[in-house]
Amino acid sequence: MIKVLRYTEYLYLAVAVVSLFTIYEEWNVDRDRAYLFVFFAVISIGMFIFKKSYRKKFENRQKNNKQ
Repeated sequence: MIKVLRYTEYLYLAVAVVSLFTIYEEWNVDRDRAYLFVFFAVISIGMFIFKKSYRKKFENRQKNNKQ
C-alpha cells in the first residue's frame, strides 16, 4: 500500500514537469492554453506535497500502532 502511494506522488511530479514543458513551448503561441497548463502544474505540485505529507502521517501511524 505504501509503495503505491509513493508511486502516485511521482506521477503528480511527472504531470507537473510535462505541464511546465508545455507552458514553455506554448507561451508565445497560445497564451490561453499555456494558462491552462499553469493551472495543471500548480495543482500537480500541490497534490504532490499533500500526498507526501499524507503518506508520512500514514507511515508514522503504522509505526506507532506496531509498537
